[in-house]
Amino acid sequence: MEMELEKPVSPANPIRVRGDLDPGLSRWMWLVKWILAIPHYIVLFFLYIGWFVVTVIAFFAILFTGKYPRGLFDFAVGVIRWGWRVGFYAWSPLGTDKYPPFSLEANADYPADVEVDYPERLHRGLVLVKWWLLVIPHYLVVTVFVGGYYLVSEDYAVSWPSLLSILALLAVVALLFTGRYPTGLFDFSMGANRWALRVTAYAALLRDEYPPFRLDQGPREP
Repeated sequence: MEMELEKPVSPANPIRVRGDLDPGLSRWMWLVKWILAIPHYIVLFFLYIGWFVVTVIAFFAILFTGKYPRGLFDFAVGVIRWGWRVGFYAWSPLGTDKYPPFSLEANADYPADVEVDYPERLHRGLVLVKWWLLVIPHYLVVTVFVGGYYLVSEDYAVSWPSLLSILALLAVVALLFTGRYPTGLFDFSMGANRWALRVTAYAALLRDEYPPFRLDQGPREP
């Protein structure tokens, strides 16, 4: 009797980004979402200041102990999660009309979320280079997604548009005239946002696994 060998199962990505497209999106609500989200922008301004401070503290904690303090880790992930929900609602990919919760916690009922598995140990030496040197190739890719601005001199600057903004504009034009969000645009936008969020989590010292150079499209992790 022949024994059937089990296929190896790939480990789950430790950084998981979810964004479920709302099938009943309003044709016009995208016009005011960015205004409705102003309270979130104010809160996120202060949260990102705290996130920066937490990341600096975590840098030294990892360097000397090899561990990211769990309370600080949960806060850092929560800020990324909050920012992603607001972006998913108000900027890119504009995938839901459901107002984001004022919360750092995971919420299975909201259509957008980020999960990062807590690492029991982190490489003490890697923390010195991964956030600025090792991630440079990813920064170049993400810059294409989010756009950029470069000051050449006091009188001359170079800027380029955000690919994600262009995709969102195409999507809302289609939504306005057809009542439908093109699936292909949404999937590509999700892939670009997922790439950027993975790089953010890596550069923020939350994990040691190098982000893949892969555009994983669609609402859920492959």
